[in-house]
Amino acid sequence: MKNIKKVLIGILAGLVSGLFGAGGGMILVPAFVHLLDLDDTKSRGTSVFCILPMVIASGFFYYKGNFIDWKIALLCAIGGAIGGYIGAKLLKKVSPEIMKIAFTVFLIYVSIKMIIA
Repeated sequence: MKNIKKVLIGILAGLVSGLFGAGGGMILVPAFVHLLDLDDTKSRGTSVFCILPMVIASGFFYYKGNFIDWKIALLCAIGGAIGGYIGAKLLKKVSPEIMKIAFTVFLIYVSIKMIIA
């Protein structure tokens, strides 16, 4: 049953990632913390690892549908690699409580921007 729960969490995260182009981590991190009892830092690290296959799978179909602007994608990928490195280093220095607050504020901000846009 435990493995089924993990696969179902992955399916939900992959579905959100494929549908919206992102968001797998927003499903995975809370699911790992609240449903699988992983600590916050391990949940974030595990989430990042799990996102790679989702990105490859959904990216393939976006590629086949010619829905990728390659110039933007490559430049953002370079920036994303740099930001991911910096973020992973910062994660060691920021308390889980601050991370929860920052993540919540970020989600609220993005949600409001998407509704207004």
